[in-house]
Amino acid sequence: MKGKIAVLGAGMVGVCCALSLQRRGYAVMLIDRKAPGRETSYGNSGVFSRSSIFPINGPGLWRQLPRDLANRHPAVRWRASLLAEPRWLAAFLSQCTPESVARRASVLDALIKLSLDLNRQLIADAGLGQHIRETGWLKVWRNAGTAVATAEARALEPFGIRTEVLGPEGIARLEPATGPAFQTGLHILDSASVDDPGAIVAGYARLFSHDGGSLVAAEVRALLKTTTGWRIETTAAPLDADFVVVALGPWSADILRPLGVRMPLFFERGYHLHLAVPPGKGPRRAVYDVDGGYVVSPCASGARVTSGVELSRRDAPANVSQITAAAELARKTFALGDAIETAPWLGSRPTLPDSLPAIGPIPLQHGLYAAFGHQHIGFSTGAATGEIIAAMIAGEAPSIDAAPFAPSRF
Repeated sequence: MKGKIAVLGAGMVGVCCALSLQRRGYAVMLIDRKAPGRETSYGNSGVFSRSSIFPINGPGLWRQLPRDLANRHPAVRWRASLLAEPRWLAAFLSQCTPESVARRASVLDALIKLSLDLNRQLIADAGLGQHIRETGWLKVWRNAGTAVATAEARALEPFGIRTEVLGPEGIARLEPATGPAFQTGLHILDSASVDDPGAIVAGYARLFSHDGGSLVAAEVRALLKTTTGWRIETTAAPLDADFVVVALGPWSADILRPLGVRMPLFFERGYHLHLAVPPGKGPRRAVYDVDGGYVVSPCASGARVTSGVELSRRDAPANVSQITAAAELARKTFALGDAIETAPWLGSRPTLPDSLPAIGPIPLQHGLYAAFGHQHIGFSTGAATGEIIAAMIAGEAPSIDAAPFAPSRF
């Protein structure tokens, strides 16, 4: 073995880091207080989305600002705590230029494309093929004409992302349960989805464990630099490693702060709720109702409705009005049944001001690596993140340009 590595966090990003490092011959410990895939990675819509390359802080955000400031639209909500982070907010808004979006879209496209290829292989290796759907996903508009969908299709075309613009008949062909609700659709062909995101992450972790990896069920309390590497203080026992990868998602900044490392994380919180699916009803693939501000996906436990973004502090009390409105609209649109759970799920997705993740060595902290800040596309970017981290630690050149993700940019 080449050395001992501790990966902190067993979500999609952390598990993929652990697998990629293990496959390069390292002894890897994967540490989390919960079972793999039971925190933020559990709650997404299950889409490996090739088209999620345009961050929300683009030029269009200025046009939507009057709508979003009213704090009533289901796509974006915000809490007063956002205003208590003026530096983060100013940096976030400073990226809303065409030049910034073009640059970030290019690097996110490379990350997502590589991840999709890697996930297909990992799903096969882990024996999870029954969970994946190769049917793309669908964006639909209630009021917009074809010009909106056509413009988006043209924006995606330079990246080699195949799409199909649909009218009402085409939408009904793909998704008969929608009825006459939508006027325009964009079928994004070069994407896949799964029926249980948590099961995918858990399956990857089983593969890691089967191949000799160590799963440690403990909460990480502190990181301490030693003369030879790192000591990880946990609720179980202290652990030692030559390298540490911080993939704790929304908790990453907390563990780094005592080391003097300040990472400007804020949070895109998201909710989900499962609705019962009567026979012959519900969606066949993940569908994004743009005007309704939600995604509805066929999942193992029912039709999963995921809300839009809530910009808020990580641990703020839940505000279920956003997901409640989205679920009711989805229920009517897709002829779904009542909610299966008594309360919605809530997760916090860590976001850096430029909407790009931090991937790579943390300055002035030898042997310490960042793998967090993936906003709401961690499920679509985790696999490539793992490959980048593993290549860096092994002294290899990553297969895509990782410089834009360097933690040193902050």
